[in-house]
Amino acid sequence: MKPMTEQHLAMYRRHMVEVIDMHFDLTEEEIGRNAPHPQLRRALIDVPRHLFVPQSLMLMSYQDTPLPIGFDKTISQPFIGALMLDLLQIEPGARILEVGTGLGYQAAIMADMGADVFSVEVVEEFAEAAKERFAALGYEIEVRVGDGSRGWAEHGPFDRIMVTAAAEKVPDALLDELSPGGRIVIPLGGSEIQQLSVVDKDSSGQTETHEIMPVRFTQLELAV
Repeated sequence: MKPMTEQHLAMYRRHMVEVIDMHFDLTEEEIGRNAPHPQLRRALIDVPRHLFVPQSLMLMSYQDTPLPIGFDKTISQPFIGALMLDLLQIEPGARILEVGTGLGYQAAIMADMGADVFSVEVVEEFAEAAKERFAALGYEIEVRVGDGSRGWAEHGPFDRIMVTAAAEKVPDALLDELSPGGRIVIPLGGSEIQQLSVVDKDSSGQTETHEIMPVRFTQLELAV
């Protein structure tokens, strides 16, 4: 059997994006869009997702399913990850805080789209692994170890905040660090099932929350 080449992996990546396209079309009534934003779609094709999972799972990395990455954590199903990124409405130059780096895949997508990304991860091993991947691929992404629910005040305020774990409510620190006109995408709810939600802050500082669809995430882990 021939070894897997970059050309083969690129074909898997394109197939993954075609499946994401299908999910967007099927869930148009819930999410309000029938396709991901073109710049997001380009980044999903460009960024090598197989490098952001444990090496033993490389060949599974383009399947539309969550995958374990260690410490009882997962990398999200490609469609859900893409939906969260699409809901953020990322623009080049946007200042984005990510709560929950994992091994860095979604931060890499955002950076590939031209955003300035600051990512907080509670698991030190994940943070170090993500930094190594970013350096190898040339992404300038700031990462620190800590409790992401406390935000990252030194680099705020942020135009967008993405939280990759569930919480009963949006942490106050994140609301404080969100710029007027900014947006948070976060799964809100208990341990069993949550609602993927968009929280918008208007120019006066008032917030409005919109529920998009049911999802299931691990709970936001707080550092001690």
